[in-house]
Amino acid sequence: MSINVREIRCTPEEIFRVLGDGWLYPVWVVGASRMREVDDDWPRPGAELHHSVGSWPLLLDDTTECVEWDPPRRMVLQARGWPIGEARVTIEVKPRGAGSLVRISEAAVEGPGSLVPRFLVDPPLHARNAETLRRLAFLAEGHAARDRAAGS
Repeated sequence: MSINVREIRCTPEEIFRVLGDGWLYPVWVVGASRMREVDDDWPRPGAELHHSVGSWPLLLDDTTECVEWDPPRRMVLQARGWPIGEARVTIEVKPRGAGSLVRISEAAVEGPGSLVPRFLVDPPLHARNAETLRRLAFLAEGHAARDRAAGS
């Protein structure tokens, strides 16, 4: 299982505002290239994001399901990218000073990807999720700064 941690300079609620907007998923998730549809009840458990992964023209259309939604503390996703397989992604957020500490863990749980030894999978997953958290930080901090400037 790959685990990454990052401090983000905004509140857990501001981070979950980004996580709760399914249309932003391909902006902060490395590898997701476009959003095709977001279920109306996103992010409730069972709701899905219909996205594509890869780079054009080599795209795979699949879904990510919200398994658990407990704002502003925890979100669990089942990310699908068949024929590679499925991954369980857990995002946990804790207040830290004026900001937040965000932890993302990811493990392949279904399909061929789950058969690859961890020592081969974890280094690229760790690098990918470091960038994923960087992008999430840019979005959450940017939205928070804009909202503060607007006085909301």
